[in-house]
Amino acid sequence: MIRIVLADDHTIIREGLAALLSHHPKMEVVAEASNGRDAVKYALTLHPNIVVMDISMPDLNGIDATRMIKAENPSIRIIALSVHTGRRFVTGMLKAGVSGYMLKHCAIEELLKAILLIHDNKSYLSPDITGTVMNDYANTFMTGNEVTPLSLREREVLQLVAQGNTSEQISRHLNITTKTVSAHRQQVMKKLNLGSIADLTKYAIREGMVPLD
Repeated sequence: MIRIVLADDHTIIREGLAALLSHHPKMEVVAEASNGRDAVKYALTLHPNIVVMDISMPDLNGIDATRMIKAENPSIRIIALSVHTGRRFVTGMLKAGVSGYMLKHCAIEELLKAILLIHDNKSYLSPDITGTVMNDYANTFMTGNEVTPLSLREREVLQLVAQGNTSEQISRHLNITTKTVSAHRQQVMKKLNLGSIADLTKYAIREGMVPLD
């Protein structure tokens, strides 16, 4: 039996997928998460075979949730299921460690096929985004251009700042001091060459770290 965790902040999508996947004789949905932090919690406590992960979710986005899960348990296989086809989303999830990337408009048969393949230690990319992956690889290979990466904790702080949390709220949420929160925020602004909270928010939205609805 393939044990699956579903992570998506849209209840109707999450519950619909759970119902469809549960009809498959080889699949069992063991948990549903409405944000990235719950996805990490369920993945690390329930030890599923596969996590189906959205990208734009509150509290913790899918890219960073994937990084956390893979850092703690590399054997868990993760499939990105998103509306996003842009380069930064696709490559962000692939670099975080997903084994597959699919678009939400795909048929359920395609998702079932991808889950079976990935459970068998193979990979799967939706045909619509393979060109994006190849173009990004070629561009990086030819130019060597990569943005200075943020640390995982810096990305956590960035998302929480962009979602309107105060330093005190972030401090309590991440169990760090407000001084540390400020230090991370300043480091993020320095690395990204941004000068205000508004700029940080725009960046986070553009990167898919903050859901728009």
